[in-house]
Amino acid sequence: MNVVMIGGGYVGLVSGTCFAEFGTFVTCVDVDKSRIDVLNSGVIPIYEPGLDALVEKNREQGRLKFTTEYKDAVAAADLVFIAVGTPTRHGDGHADLKYVYQAAKDIAPYLSGYTVIIDKSTVPVGTARNVKRIVAEENPKADFDIASNPEFLREGAAITDFMRPDRVVLGVETDRAGILLKQLYRPLNLIETPILLTTLETAELIKYASNAFLATKISFINEMSSLCEAVGADVHAVAKGMGLDGRIGRKFLHPGPGFGGSCFPKDTKALVRIAQEHGTSSRIIEAVIEVNEAQKARMITKIRNALGGNVSGKKIAVLGLTFKPETDDMRDSPSLAILPKLVEDGAIIRAHDPQGMNEAKSLLPDSVKYCENIDSAITDADAIVLMTEWNIYRGLDLKDLKQKMQGKTFIDLRNIYERDQVQAAGFEYHCVGR
Repeated sequence: MNVVMIGGGYVGLVSGTCFAEFGTFVTCVDVDKSRIDVLNSGVIPIYEPGLDALVEKNREQGRLKFTTEYKDAVAAADLVFIAVGTPTRHGDGHADLKYVYQAAKDIAPYLSGYTVIIDKSTVPVGTARNVKRIVAEENPKADFDIASNPEFLREGAAITDFMRPDRVVLGVETDRAGILLKQLYRPLNLIETPILLTTLETAELIKYASNAFLATKISFINEMSSLCEAVGADVHAVAKGMGLDGRIGRKFLHPGPGFGGSCFPKDTKALVRIAQEHGTSSRIIEAVIEVNEAQKARMITKIRNALGGNVSGKKIAVLGLTFKPETDDMRDSPSLAILPKLVEDGAIIRAHDPQGMNEAKSLLPDSVKYCENIDSAITDADAIVLMTEWNIYRGLDLKDLKQKMQGKTFIDLRNIYERDQVQAAGFEYHCVGR
């Protein structure tokens, strides 16, 4: 079976590599020549644990190729996945589908024999039918079906999520397409992965509904963290008490500075827009977005208050910049909302992140200094702000940090440490919801 993956970004690269690991022949096509050149040289342009070894293995075994040329790859394909970006469109919050529709136009002339074209990108309801229309208009003689196969990959755990998924969602119109896609995913039968066959529209909506619900849990517990601080409760105990209820579950009930990344901010906004376009209510999701923005603003206030109400001239060591650990993704990271405000107030920011600093340099104010190690970030600092829960920050020698610092303020926005532990090292400890 031959698979073509249109798009060599995060979703396309991870999905294509994992399909190759299934034993399928995969060609990743991307219009960005520099990206393809980098991949062909053996360098992975994104950080995802384990991906570099898997790419190298499948390239060496001849199951994974990278190219900028559509013609030969698409002509030989049984399945063509569209895995291009769908960023939030400026002005209206809708997903920008120009790359999806351009991909449909680009592949249409080269279709040969029966082919299934699959939307892998996260796209609004109705996109698959629009792709079908575009392909049919560009190539009226093409023998093809359209399908929707949304991805559910967590950055930092994407390979495990692909190889051992909770479910595979296949939105199809015909039995013929469904059979071919189920054959592609046949290796997952060994671990009895549920495969859900649905309509195109249902598959498209499942992805948005799933991400919006998880974002709701995050915003809910962040709102509870504010209430816990007001009444003297412990948000961790509240979350544990809630999570022990099997109907609720403990996952995503972790307080912090707000959600970010490539999915939750974009998908919640898009879902609100989809609801508006179809004349239905989305008040819960609208509130989720508002709470998330308010949580970021609350963290700025927390940092100011911890430093006596004024951060001007204060040297702040920021540990972690990415929206979560085990990724270099800075998209909608809370640090992008919090740090510029502190800089505006006159704070001197020295930042460290194991993977995100190169990306951050183009997104944060020029005055932010990036440090190659933790020591250079915290030396003579007035305060530490722990922004992202990388493992490297979980076992810090707190007494050693305190001796190297000028101040004694420790602001833990991920609640990694216990208050007694930090205070015993001589710090004033500030956290979220406790």
